[in-house]
Amino acid sequence: MDFMTHLQDWEINAGASPEDIARVNAEFGGQLPAAYLRFIALHDGGEGFVGDNFLVLFRIGELAQFNREYEVADYAPGLLLFGSSGGGEGFAFDTREPGWPIVQVPFIGMALDVALDVAPTFEGLFEVLADD
Repeated sequence: MDFMTHLQDWEINAGASPEDIARVNAEFGGQLPAAYLRFIALHDGGEGFVGDNFLVLFRIGELAQFNREYEVADYAPGLLLFGSSGGGEGFAFDTREPGWPIVQVPFIGMALDVALDVAPTFEGLFEVLADD
């Protein structure tokens, strides 16, 4: 897992503490993908380009807040926002599916039926954005 090869001119945060990671992972049932947790341990969110695409990854401690503020449980139950395009779309884990694949969903008009499959894994998100 070498995400750094796909990150261009990124503003990266310092890694999250093991305590914060454990607390938030427990809050979401201990199911956050291992690759995501490894990335957050090194870089607790950040933003920049992956290929020609802009990506914002939320700090792990902000996941619950962002999901509440966007009312994800009401409009797209089963999704867990963890980032955005820096514009009108969010990136989310689809917790309804094994492996929690990545989907893209609009912030305005958010609904499960408009979620677009992006990548089967967190690692795959970087590959898809880099190749797009």
